[in-house]
Amino acid sequence: MRGLALAIVLFSGFAVQAAKQSATPNRYGAIAYHRASQSWGVSYDTARARDAEVAALKQCGQRECLVVHKFKNGCAALAASAKSFAAASGATREEAETKALGRCGAVCAPLAWGCTR
Repeated sequence: MRGLALAIVLFSGFAVQAAKQSATPNRYGAIAYHRASQSWGVSYDTARARDAEVAALKQCGQRECLVVHKFKNGCAALAASAKSFAAASGATREEAETKALGRCGAVCAPLAWGCTR
């Protein structure tokens, strides 16, 4: 009987933790980029992924801007050079920038970043 009571208490604790995690709403962001002009736009903390994309494109300001990266509940960064660019996500700004720079190459520099709450 004691084992059953312990199992119920443990299960209740897991259920409460799961409920807390699922109660936190997802937050979305996006990075838009236009390579020819080096224009960029970043959005973050939107309630819907599509809203994040639209906001990043508007901020980019060029008709030819493209959404190059989407992220959720975290951070993202864009690194670029005259010849290449790369974007990546991470738990922090530093992690996202490090990943983007690693993908882009040695001559790239951080260009933009954003983090959700």
